[in-house]
Amino acid sequence: MKLPKLFSNKLVLLALLAIAVVAAYFVWNRWHQPAAEARYRTQAVERGELTQLVSANGTLNPVSLVNVGTQVSGTVKKWYADFNDQVEEGQKLLELDPSLLEAQAKQSEANLLSARSQLKLAQANAARARELFKLEYISRQEFDVATQSLEAARAQVAQVSALVEKDKTNLGNSVIRSPVSGVVVSREVDVGQTVAASFQTPTLFKIAQDLTKMQINSSYAEADIGNLKEGQRATFRVDAFPDRNFRGIVRQVRLNPTTVQNVVTYDVVIAVDNPDRILMPGMTAYVNIRVADRKGVLLVPNAALRFRPAGAPATVERPRAQGNSGGSKNGEGRREGRGEGREGRAQGKSGTVYVLAGGQPKAVKVQVGITDNRLTEITEGELKEGDPVIIEDRQEPAKSAGAGRPTGPRLF
Repeated sequence: MKLPKLFSNKLVLLALLAIAVVAAYFVWNRWHQPAAEARYRTQAVERGELTQLVSANGTLNPVSLVNVGTQVSGTVKKWYADFNDQVEEGQKLLELDPSLLEAQAKQSEANLLSARSQLKLAQANAARARELFKLEYISRQEFDVATQSLEAARAQVAQVSALVEKDKTNLGNSVIRSPVSGVVVSREVDVGQTVAASFQTPTLFKIAQDLTKMQINSSYAEADIGNLKEGQRATFRVDAFPDRNFRGIVRQVRLNPTTVQNVVTYDVVIAVDNPDRILMPGMTAYVNIRVADRKGVLLVPNAALRFRPAGAPATVERPRAQGNSGGSKNGEGRREGRGEGREGRAQGKSGTVYVLAGGQPKAVKVQVGITDNRLTEITEGELKEGDPVIIEDRQEPAKSAGAGRPTGPRLF
């Protein structure tokens, strides 16, 4: 009888010990669990200005670039203008060997002398035939033949005279002159080179009329082109001056599309002032065009719109993103960043942010507007300035950063 009682007492002790261990674990876990403020990283909702940009690469070109060619064929005898030379309208640029053209001109002049002598003979025969016809010594037919020979001789003289003018013009064209005043951007030929103008005019020089006025030819995707209009302000950088921002104005949005591998783009021309002539033709320009501005709006970090706590439903609707990540703050309360400019797709979209309520994340539905890929405009919702929105769970950074978020468009 004593053995079962002893065994029963041991079971009771083991049960009490297990209960004590579990209670100690819960007490320890509660005391060592970080507070909600320490677990979640938050950022206050702020009010400020937001600028949305669309970005693309382009090439700097002179506004007017004239290709100087030749209408005649020949061998380059001498050139008088080189790269970067300033030339005036009518200035001699290049000479072709005129030997063949001179021979053709002389041959045409000889043919003209022969045609004129034939004309004199025809005039004498016609006058003689007229007198004989009056005296009825020849028939009417013979008189008409003499008259026709005179008209043919006159026509021959006119034809050969035109050929002489043509050969003289070709001889004059062996000297290439500048059609405009400007700067020689390129010289395509050298002494001794043969140029042939049989089928198309070969390019000898490229002359930019005014390098103080330039333009950027950039290609924008069809998704962005609806936000671009003439007169919009643009900024751009070039690799030659990476720390300097240049300004321009959208001058033209061309209607002609370009399709490459089913991607449709449109050429956007941006007018640029270049008073110091430091921008050179052919430079690559990284262009940002301002398409939307907001002032005094509520701004939340894009990370807050991406955040979703563990266990949250995966049916949260995410706003459409615009463009690449990144941005810079220009002045107090003003932020700018690059984007693809799909403002129409972003506005009116709903999203969800989380704020701390009673130590737990609380979902708040909002309507979002434009974004600069760092901050997003809040157009509707219960958020107000100063509210701390959660942007990261320090215990589960992978999930809060997006490992467990629903599939769909990203914010960058």
